[in-house]
Amino acid sequence: MSLLGEASAQSPESAIRELVRPRRRIRSLLTVLRVAALWEAFLVAAASLRANKLRTALTLVGIIVGVTAVIAVVTIIKGLDQTVAQTFSSQGSTVFTISKRPRVITSREDFIKYNKRKDITEEDAESIFRLCTACWRTGIVANDAVNTKRGNQKSDNVGIRAIKPTSMFEIDGVALDTGRYWNEAESAHEVAVVGPDIVTNLFPNQSPDRVLGQEIWAGGRLYMIVGVLQPRGKILGISRDNIIYIPFATYKKNFGLNVSHGAFSGSGILVVFIQTQTAQQLEAAEDQVRAIMRNRRGKTFGDEDDGFALETEDVFLKLYSSATSNIYLVTIGVAAISLVVGGIVVMNIMLVSVTERTKEIGIRKAVGARQKDILTQFLIEAIAVTAIGGAIGVLTGFGTAWLIAFLIGFPLLFSIWSAALGVGVSSIVGVVSGLWPAWRAARLDPIDALRAE
Repeated sequence: MSLLGEASAQSPESAIRELVRPRRRIRSLLTVLRVAALWEAFLVAAASLRANKLRTALTLVGIIVGVTAVIAVVTIIKGLDQTVAQTFSSQGSTVFTISKRPRVITSREDFIKYNKRKDITEEDAESIFRLCTACWRTGIVANDAVNTKRGNQKSDNVGIRAIKPTSMFEIDGVALDTGRYWNEAESAHEVAVVGPDIVTNLFPNQSPDRVLGQEIWAGGRLYMIVGVLQPRGKILGISRDNIIYIPFATYKKNFGLNVSHGAFSGSGILVVFIQTQTAQQLEAAEDQVRAIMRNRRGKTFGDEDDGFALETEDVFLKLYSSATSNIYLVTIGVAAISLVVGGIVVMNIMLVSVTERTKEIGIRKAVGARQKDILTQFLIEAIAVTAIGGAIGVLTGFGTAWLIAFLIGFPLLFSIWSAALGVGVSSIVGVVSGLWPAWRAARLDPIDALRAE
């Protein structure tokens, strides 16, 4: 069969594939050549940076400082976010409180207004437990601060938390490490469940199970330890384990409730805790408790002030989020200024580099380099120096965050996206700051460049 006959016998699909295959090979070859050219440009840029080590180091400073600030603050705040969220959500999304005053008061006028309200009483708590059908468990809490002592060992400003009933341990989200809670028969006796810090400070070199049955002085009264809590760690550098739980009836007998020394928290003398079985029941329980308390306070529909504060743990999370958002803004501003300064330094250094290498640019153009090649060369140099600065900034940022966290005592949350963001932003700074010098280098006339001294 003739060649013409073979061609005519070939299917249209086969003919199209035969035409497309060489084009794909050419396209693949061009891609390889472009990658090779970029790699060569990167090697030349790296050699140029190594040749001027001091200049490169000084150029890196501004970029490193900016990226370090961002990475350190983001890492610290992310770790704090996790710690704070776990701390305030330890009671879960099924708990709210009734107190005389809000736990967060932002003005003196508000404090005076809230202080005129009636105190929360045990009768209020009993009415809530009796009348609230959506409520699962309720408890009463009184907080104070006392000095503790055992033999020659002393510890000042220890938190004491009087509770009723013992289900408040579960509402508080604490658990026993060893020992037990007090029983109904001991609800008016001098018994205590203590945090791990009490064991460490008053019983040095003794394990928690060895302190059970031993006695400590707290606020001038002697208490027998019946249980030790599991450690909960620190929040913002403040230990949550330096605490003593005692029965509410014992506290009322030993200290009284008309406290004038101001040791109670801003919530007032008593705080009522209410817990629902599910998060979906929380809103209904809040409505019922609000109606019960307003009725007990004699409030009518026209009274705007309830006469009490109903709060969930979200009040602290919102306050914390507001504070950290401002820190974020300040940090971003400082980092932006640092990166702008670093970008200006990079641009100046690159302009100096163009001036110093004018003859080199002329020679490269004379042997066939295009404007695009020269532009790519200097852009890669600018991006390389800023990307290196960003990478170093990420490492120093994480190191700074780790050091601060180690000194303060809270966990860190390292984020891959923050590291990528640091290197990415610094590389963008390199592109922006290196564009003008690279364009100037690319526009040089080869004859004038060869004549340069």
